[in-house]
Amino acid sequence: MKKIEAIIKPFKLDEVREALSEVGVTGLTVTEVKGFGRQKGHTELYRGAEYVVDFLPKIKVELVIAEAMVETAIEAIIKAARTGKIGDGKIFVMPVEQVVRIRTGETDEAAI
Repeated sequence: MKKIEAIIKPFKLDEVREALSEVGVTGLTVTEVKGFGRQKGHTELYRGAEYVVDFLPKIKVELVIAEAMVETAIEAIIKAARTGKIGDGKIFVMPVEQVVRIRTGETDEAAI
């Protein structure tokens, strides 16, 4: 099993969720986060005063899936989240040692 964490632009969330659903991903977790990479934030004007916005709003999508689905899920995220502009985000893939469904006690792939 693998855990995929994708950091995407907020307005791309619905497209990513739909794309993952189409390839068979049944559950995911979404978190509103802030951060920056090469984008480095930007300056804005508010009532005539200029200020720097260091951390930009992003969405973190997390899902745990079987290894056989990893490449399909990554391709779906890339296709749905890509705008071609800086700040499109990143995808991280990590191994998952164990999963337990609390309600039933099912473990590993049965618990996904």
